[in-house]
Amino acid sequence: MFRAILYYRGKMGNNILNATNIRKTINYLRKNGIRHAYYAAKERIEEEKKSDYIYEEPKEAVLEMQRGSWKDLPYRFSIIVPAYETKAEYMRELIDSVRRQSYERWELIIADASTSSGVEEIVAEYQEMENERRIRYIRLIENRGISENTNVGIEAAEGDYIGLLDHDDVLTPDALYEIAGVIHESEEKGGRPTLIYSDEDKFTDNIVTPQAGNGYDSRGENTARIYKDVNRKYDFNLDLILSNNYICHFMVVEATLMKSLKLQKKYDGAQDYNLVLRTIDKLFTSKSVDDVTELNKMVLHVPRVLYHWRCHENSTAENTASKTYAYDAGKAALEDFCKKRGWKTQVCHSLHLGFYQIGYLPDIFSVRPEVGIIGGRILDGRNKIVSGIYNEKGERLYLGVHKEYSGGNTHKAALMQDCAAVDIRCVRVCSALQPLFEQITSVTYCEKGEQKLADVSGITCDEEGYRKLSMELGRAAARMGYLVVWNPLITIKL
Repeated sequence: MFRAILYYRGKMGNNILNATNIRKTINYLRKNGIRHAYYAAKERIEEEKKSDYIYEEPKEAVLEMQRGSWKDLPYRFSIIVPAYETKAEYMRELIDSVRRQSYERWELIIADASTSSGVEEIVAEYQEMENERRIRYIRLIENRGISENTNVGIEAAEGDYIGLLDHDDVLTPDALYEIAGVIHESEEKGGRPTLIYSDEDKFTDNIVTPQAGNGYDSRGENTARIYKDVNRKYDFNLDLILSNNYICHFMVVEATLMKSLKLQKKYDGAQDYNLVLRTIDKLFTSKSVDDVTELNKMVLHVPRVLYHWRCHENSTAENTASKTYAYDAGKAALEDFCKKRGWKTQVCHSLHLGFYQIGYLPDIFSVRPEVGIIGGRILDGRNKIVSGIYNEKGERLYLGVHKEYSGGNTHKAALMQDCAAVDIRCVRVCSALQPLFEQITSVTYCEKGEQKLADVSGITCDEEGYRKLSMELGRAAARMGYLVVWNPLITIKL
């Protein structure tokens, strides 16, 4: 495994063999063994080699235009920050990032459990500025953990939507503008979103040579900061959120619901994940949605990076082993969700920390009646994905990904997820949709093999023909209100 790292170091330069990658490789080796660690290290090196992500902050002229665009919208946002002995430079940058918002209807509530006065003194400086009364400071008499500290801020919030911001992270200056725009557009169509989330990236404070276009700090000054590991998220995807908290940052929740749910101390470390899962459960139990497809109207995605997650030694952004308790808390939150839904399941940690696998007892169709089709991945002779999962455009996702790879830092190629269609050569269909399968494919539905996959030996067509049949089946199932689920653990070879 380490020979592979050294080989790629020679091909790519010394920047790959850094402390972070070595630490991640060692932690992964201890957890998963040599074979999995070898492929994980190899994939990460290859991903870093081809990474070309650059974050570019909106120009001041654009921000000025934004200030005028949504100034008459009524939505007020409450940003809650639980602080504890926060470094002065981190707190100043956080506050500056909120004050620079091009959408100006906000309040920043800092719930401080520090024993020192550093955070309070910094906030006092800002509060004394002219017309700056939007920053509110709450001194907590004791540190009761991140959930209960945050709950104090949630209780005090006066906004229409409540967002959570970690004390060492920052928002992009257009964050609230973009969120407000999504809410406005939804309301114009007669909706009222419950949860809105955005894409995010990570940034490092490492001292490096400045590079043009690499970004600016919250005061607009040129910096040597490196933005990396961008997380371009999917629109709401139930089975993906049941595999990992891909929603994460930046997220706002309708205030009334947030105040009723709050955060739960027993899930500290995964309190945000637990909040997302309980929000989804609440939408079902309150009859806010008639079926699972309605969640896409209540949980909305802004496909822009609006949140920068700071990387330092003790953060989970940089060192996933720094808070391993958080991943056990995430597993417990997921188990709790499944229990509330009445699902008979077994939740396990996957190879990657913070990512989970759900086993359905006895199978997914008997546990979840909203699932109509489930399919897996198809590999070629080189053990690379050639088909399996399709998006709405009929494109094959994760094409060319090796079977031992996870698909990058978000590991999507290794996670169960909802999709537009799955390849009919590697598929199972619930009993209610089997007549539909027969109508579309012109073959009798029957299952074969240990994986109980549909027998499609009677179908003769080329790759394009299989794609058309797969998409037709997936779209027909969706029109009937069923989910199509991709499970990469189901695998066949051509």
